[in-house]
Amino acid sequence: MGELPQRVKIREVGPRDGFQNEPETIDTFDKVRLIDQLARTGLRRIEVTSFVRPDVIPQLADAAAVLEAIEVPDDVALSVLVPNERGLDRALEHRDRFHEISVFLSASESHNRANVNRSIEESLTGLRLVLGRARDAGLRCEGVISTSFGCPYEGVVPAERVAEIARELRDAGAQEIGFGDTTGMANPRQVRELFPAWREALGDDVELTAHFHNTRGQALANVLAALDVGVASFESSFGELGGCPVPAGATGNVATEDVVSMLEEMGVRTGIDLPALVVATGMARDVLGRPLGSHVATAGPVDWSGAAPTSR
Repeated sequence: MGELPQRVKIREVGPRDGFQNEPETIDTFDKVRLIDQLARTGLRRIEVTSFVRPDVIPQLADAAAVLEAIEVPDDVALSVLVPNERGLDRALEHRDRFHEISVFLSASESHNRANVNRSIEESLTGLRLVLGRARDAGLRCEGVISTSFGCPYEGVVPAERVAEIARELRDAGAQEIGFGDTTGMANPRQVRELFPAWREALGDDVELTAHFHNTRGQALANVLAALDVGVASFESSFGELGGCPVPAGATGNVATEDVVSMLEEMGVRTGIDLPALVVATGMARDVLGRPLGSHVATAGPVDWSGAAPTSR
């Protein structure tokens, strides 16, 4: 194992990536209080919603209402996902309520068409305009590449294809590139090989972020593999909420509290109050009325004093 980063950044994506994958719409009031709780755990970056078409993802139809109602500390950066220029137009009506945007496309043609009904080149054409306008508006921009580690329709996705898309996003204005393991196909050896190659392809001016799903139980191992090759920025979802609308069976993102627990136990600082984060997950569990996938939310944080963990 190489020298691990002393500190990492974690962007919480549950309020967007998680809530949009729930079969039922969460009440706006509940979304707001969950985000407000997350914002007081030490998290410094939270993706709060997406300005997608309400008829496509009705779970996020209240994006504007959520943005206007949340109350977060000044040092918490809020981001929204925008799919296209129309989504950006809607978001910019609330420009004073957030700091960053994310845009997305897939590294495989089949998944991109299944997800957004466009070719990769068609997506890039639209996202170039979105990124340029967002940068002009003073927003920090992230480009997320889904199926970076493999596609459930096409299998292997060539690393150079992912790098080409990443360079296109960088050149269009993305300051951060998120590499998504959208359906949980990544393995640690692959992660160790790919991130150095992508770093070499992109240079040092772009932040590389890892976005792992726990579909096959390998997400924490992949986090460790990414750390081992110098990645210090991650996206995760409290309670292991989330997944991917296509295909079926693509379960949730790696749980934020599981990532925080592992890193802090290894001496890698996150700045996040783990017990407060577990409280937020408990609130989400109560709102949804079902058990969540997070291990730490079930077992509690590690207690080195010898006392039994407090039930939550």
